Amino acid sequence: MADPPGCCSACATCLLCPYSCQWITAKKEKRKGLRTTKYDCSWFLFLFCVFLFTLVWLYFAIIILNDFHNFNEFIYRQSKLWLDWSLVLLIATAVLISYSSVLLVLALCLQLCGQPLKLHWVHKILLILTALVVAAAFTGLGIKWAEEWKSARISLQATGPFLHIGAVGGMTLLAWPLASFIYRTRNTGLRVFVLLVYCAAMLALYLAPLGITSPCIMEENQLPPKPALVGHRGAPMLAPENTLMSVRKAVDCDVQVFETDVMVSADGVPFLMHDEELTRTTNVQAVFPERAALNSTAFNWTDLQQLDAGTWFLERRPFPTVQSLSPDDRQEAAEQRIPSLEQALEAVKHSNLSIMFDLRPENHSDYQNFVNVTLGVILQSGIPLQQVLWLPDGFRDDVKQQAPGVQHIYGRKRVENEKEPVLHVNLPYQDMSSEEIRQYRQDNISVNLYVVNEPWLFSVLWCSGVSSVTTNACQVLKEMKRPIWLLPSSTYFMIWIVVDCVSFLIIIWAFVLMKKCSHRRRPAESETDVLLTKINSLMQE
Repeated sequence: MADPPGCCSACATCLLCPYSCQWITAKKEKRKGLRTTKYDCSWFLFLFCVFLFTLVWLYFAIIILNDFHNFNEFIYRQSKLWLDWSLVLLIATAVLISYSSVLLVLALCLQLCGQPLKLHWVHKILLILTALVVAAAFTGLGIKWAEEWKSARISLQATGPFLHIGAVGGMTLLAWPLASFIYRTRNTGLRVFVLLVYCAAMLALYLAPLGITSPCIMEENQLPPKPALVGHRGAPMLAPENTLMSVRKAVDCDVQVFETDVMVSADGVPFLMHDEELTRTTNVQAVFPERAALNSTAFNWTDLQQLDAGTWFLERRPFPTVQSLSPDDRQEAAEQRIPSLEQALEAVKHSNLSIMFDLRPENHSDYQNFVNVTLGVILQSGIPLQQVLWLPDGFRDDVKQQAPGVQHIYGRKRVENEKEPVLHVNLPYQDMSSEEIRQYRQDNISVNLYVVNEPWLFSVLWCSGVSSVTTNACQVLKEMKRPIWLLPSSTYFMIWIVVDCVSFLIIIWAFVLMKKCSHRRRPAESETDVLLTKINSLMQE
């Protein structure tokens, strides 16, 4: 649909060789007949859509890194293979986005130079495969990890203003190749259609901030206090989870609550363990190979004390931070054993920490006895009961009678006509909106959200007014003195107006400049055509 190309041979070769796999010489007759057809335009449109599709997936991949440790644990429970799948995800995504980006840049440069957009069949196949891979990734995300869609919506509160600026900038840069296409094409209908679509897209982007909301668009003096930190199984990035070393590292991170999981051994000793099986965080397969697949509660305390609960941390490196441990920390980690609840209570009592725990497994036939045994250990430990945060819902009324000083944390939102007021809730961060957090805060209800590892997510929840967050990355969040960004509404409004105005002026300049270039090119092309016609007539005579 475009006019014949008019680029020099060297430039044409550099651009068309990787895009079309065609070598172009300087002789015009060898390039004669190469035009960008409707079929070629459809493939360019497909390329642009694949690029956007892959770009959206890259955004999702970065967002879900906050929860990727849970995915690694899930894969391990299914396959017994430990691998940091986040690296695989990021590498694969980087390859796909790099490939589609390079092709798109080549296509835009070809359009600016007036070259034909003849996409090679190999690229067409690879683009289709790229689209299928990304579509499969989104489908798998929706089926197996649907809560991440909520995470993406929350992330827009942190990234929305910056995504708007980036989108405006990217669409503004498209004005040059778009103007080149409009002034080169001879199809008036197509030219009008493309121009209308572009104008509609730009208008939508210019007005997008009307729909962008973020709790971090506020005045500095309105910022709520920094949320307290709850160590998820201690400090699992710095020490083996649910160990005494993890408690100590959590104390160094200034956490206020140690969050853990409690099970009860076959002989009635409560101990710290998250998984129902011991294979992930101990060497049970080496010590008791025939019993490795049994539930953790099937082992007595004597057997459990024989297990190494630290070497796995050094060998599997569940977090990249393991590589930076000092030799002394590595030695201490290798010596860790499964701690009893009594030992953990003693550690938090001396550190002036609170302890919050789940009692597992909830569906055990002897669960009521688990509750009674656990309560007995707590009462005998001498820890102030206000430092004990009770999460399990089973037999909660019995707990209130036997230990009335224990603080009760509910894993649900409040409901109307509660018999007793709910003062503390513990929920996934995806389950509460910023508006709900503010309302709970106004009603003096403490809200703890889990698991929050990334600074962007911590910033959004901080601005929303959450009371505390459960985190694996206490050493990172400890260092944050304020949210990543905080903008008064007036400042954001000014940025919005300036960005839109600058973008509009650049687009007008691009169209004016390309129009002048097209006018300069046409007389030259006309003179050349007349000269060729005269030469052809003379040769025929």
